[in-house]
Amino acid sequence: MKIAVLCGGLSPERNVSLSSGTKIASALMERGHRVVLLDMFLGLEDYEGEIADVFENPPALGDTRIPTLAPDLTALRAQRRWNSPSLFGRHVLEVCAMADIVFLALHGRTGEDGRVQATFDLLGIPYTGSGHLGSAIAMDKDLTKRLVAPAGVRTPAWEIVDSAAMDLERLCAETALPCVVKPDDSGSSIGVAIARTREELRAALLDAAREGSRVVVEQYIAGREIQIGILDGKALPSIEIIPAEGFYDYKNKYQPGAAEEITPAPIPPETERELAEAALTVFNTLGLRAYSRADFILDAEGKLWFLEINTLPGMTPTSLVPQEAAVVGLSYGDLCEKIIEIALRGEA
Repeated sequence: MKIAVLCGGLSPERNVSLSSGTKIASALMERGHRVVLLDMFLGLEDYEGEIADVFENPPALGDTRIPTLAPDLTALRAQRRWNSPSLFGRHVLEVCAMADIVFLALHGRTGEDGRVQATFDLLGIPYTGSGHLGSAIAMDKDLTKRLVAPAGVRTPAWEIVDSAAMDLERLCAETALPCVVKPDDSGSSIGVAIARTREELRAALLDAAREGSRVVVEQYIAGREIQIGILDGKALPSIEIIPAEGFYDYKNKYQPGAAEEITPAPIPPETERELAEAALTVFNTLGLRAYSRADFILDAEGKLWFLEINTLPGMTPTSLVPQEAAVVGLSYGDLCEKIIEIALRGEA
C-alpha cells in the first residue's frame, strides 16, 4: 500500500508530530508498505528525485528524539524557500493525492483542528483519525466541556477568556486559587500552568494568551493523572502518569524517564469501568472516530474529572496509546495497521 505519513506543520507541537510521524513511517515500512514521510509545512522542496517516483524512492527518515523546548515557528517560516501562503509545503497535496491513504501524525493547530481533514474531504483524499467536525470541536476545550457536561461527564468548573480583551486585574483578583491556566486550542501542555498565587496567575495568563486567542481558566483538581485510549469504538486499558517532579508538562511527556507510566492503572475495577464509560461518552458526543486519548484526574474521594480529549494522540517512543494497546496484544506496528484499517472501512 502507498501511504503518506503527514507530520510537522506549523503547530507548537511540531517536534512531537515529527517524532510520531517518523516512528509511524518506520513501522509501516517494516510491514512492507511504500511510505513517504511528509513535513506538512516544509514539504519536499529539498527532494531531488521525480515526484512521480517518490513512493519508490522516498526521502530518508530522521530520528524520533524530541527537543526539550517547543519550536521557533517564526524561524521555521523564514526557513521555507517556497514562496507560497499555503500551510501545505511544496508537493505535499500532490503526494497525498497519490497515496492510497494519508496517515495523519499531526498534533495541535493546523493538523488536529479539522482544517486539514476538511481539505482532504473536499479533495477526496482518505486519511486516518476523526473527521473535520469532530476534530474541530475536540480541539476547542471550552466547546468540548460545554457539550460533554450535559451528557453527564464530570469536568472542572471553568471560565473562557478572550486573550485580546482580557481583564487581567479582575481575573487576578477574583479567580479562586489554585487554578489551571491553558490555551483553549493547544496540546502537549504547551502554555499550561498551575497557579497557586496571584503572581503565578498573572504570569500564567500572560503566557497562555501568547499561545492562542482564547484562554481557559479551570478549577484545579488535586489527584492522580489517569488517561485512557479509545480504539475502534472500545476503551483500551487505562494508564496512570506519575511525573518525577511537577505535573505532566511538555518536558515530562516526551523526555524518557521524566515520568512513570503504569498500565493498566492501579485503580479499582469499578473506577476503570466508569473511566471507560466517560471516555466513550465524550468520544461519541463529539462524533469522533477511529481512536483518541482522554485525560482525567482521579481525586482523593474516587471521583473522575474529565479534562480534555485528543483526536490524534501521540505515537512517539514515550506516547501512551501505544503502551495501552500493547497490554491488549497490539504491537506498535499492529496499532498502525489497525488505525489504517478503520479509516479504510470508514467506521468507528
